[in-house]
Amino acid sequence: MNVTSKGRYALRVMLELASRQDGEIVSLKTIADKHDISMKYLETIVGSLKRASLLESTRGKDGGYKLSRPAADYSVGEILRCLEDNLAPVSCIKSGSINCEKAGECITVPMWKELDDITNAYLDTVSLKDLLTGDKWRKN
Repeated sequence: MNVTSKGRYALRVMLELASRQDGEIVSLKTIADKHDISMKYLETIVGSLKRASLLESTRGKDGGYKLSRPAADYSVGEILRCLEDNLAPVSCIKSGSINCEKAGECITVPMWKELDDITNAYLDTVSLKDLLTGDKWRKN
């Protein structure tokens, strides 16, 4: 699995919005400046997040973006999958399906498929709230 800059920046955007109080609307310029991301690149990323209904937008002078639901209701897996073409560890697996003409004779396919399933299942257990608080990884 190789998470691209689009996926990493999408997480930054979502975390920035999740860290705001009471659904505060945040401009793209504020996010771009704070995280040193070009506006053009950020527009592409935010467009994908909005199409996936992960964000809400407001137009106008005081316009910007906010989360469409509470931070605890977003998984890292959901966010990454809407930006990344493929999170699988190998190219012959895409979106959980095996896409290889040699899959029938390849003895490694089941291992790669299982690793893909484990990775996606794990990413689906980590929420934006988990990342913000860090509680999930603290030892008691």
